Amino acid sequence: MAASGKLASFRLPPLPTVSELIKLYNLRAEKQLSQNFLLDLRLTDKIVRQAGNLKNAHVCEVGPGPGGLTRSILNAGAADLLVVEKDTRFIPGLKLLSEAAPGKLRIVHGDILTYRMDRGFPRTVSKPWEEDPPNVHIIGNLPFNVSTPLMVKWLENIANRTGPFVYGRTRLTLTFQKEVAERLTASTGSRQRSRLSIMAQYLCTVHNCFTIPGRAFVPKPEVDVGVVHFTPLIQPQIQQPFKMVEKVVRNIFQFRRKYCYKGVEKLFPEARRAELTEEMMQKADVDPTLRPTELTIPQFRALSDAYAHLCNRDPDLLSYEHREELRLSHLARPNGNTPHS
Repeated sequence: MAASGKLASFRLPPLPTVSELIKLYNLRAEKQLSQNFLLDLRLTDKIVRQAGNLKNAHVCEVGPGPGGLTRSILNAGAADLLVVEKDTRFIPGLKLLSEAAPGKLRIVHGDILTYRMDRGFPRTVSKPWEEDPPNVHIIGNLPFNVSTPLMVKWLENIANRTGPFVYGRTRLTLTFQKEVAERLTASTGSRQRSRLSIMAQYLCTVHNCFTIPGRAFVPKPEVDVGVVHFTPLIQPQIQQPFKMVEKVVRNIFQFRRKYCYKGVEKLFPEARRAELTEEMMQKADVDPTLRPTELTIPQFRALSDAYAHLCNRDPDLLSYEHREELRLSHLARPNGNTPHS
């Protein structure tokens, strides 16, 4: 009986506290890397609980830094924790943790934006997409400067079932600036509704878990931090290629205070703009006088389907970029000046 109890609850042996490690290795959070350390283990435990049951799980932690969240993940029972850390200064402290948890912690010194996470875990942990999510998790207290580009990259991976999603519907539990967390989870009609809301919610169930006050971090950021949990959907709500959906959503949200047809217009070259915009809005059966924030995901689906239909008829439309046309017309002017629009 005692043996099974021992197996069930791994606890790290006594270690220097995260604060002591920071002093020991003279680790300062680098402002230009937008690093903020979370030293309160009650809070890191709370983040880890949002990921669900980590007993025997395979976990990738992004940007572990001094290892506060890393300790909580190990204490939650993860069998295999892969940490990806770009900053050399944190590697010695992570090695100390690795020695305290033999065979459980693997350290990759590298950049999460380029790291091949599809090779991070054995394929035996995979689950078919249509089944429950695999026992694979991504957890991270992300530096603010990479959180949005990284999330967009992962959303594209979800759409294509690549990267961390070759194992199935891998779940993510991540920190963002509070404002970004609100955008990711914003509902139709809310002030925070944005391109990011649509891109995340058409592919995932997105849950804003809780907010951590800025004062809990060292150094204290200007903003509070939101913890967000993502579970990829079995069926994305829009069945078009990611890049095409992203193009439609980006164009519509570039004029977030105007009627939505203003953004749709910019999908088309000037010569055919009026006629194609009208055809797309009619085919999608969307009121052209709705604001971008008022559009539901089914309406974005209808608009993406209508745009795909027009692109199938005229493949050149897909490569048309309004901004590129503006740039070229700007370069063509004798003095490079653009007229006031």
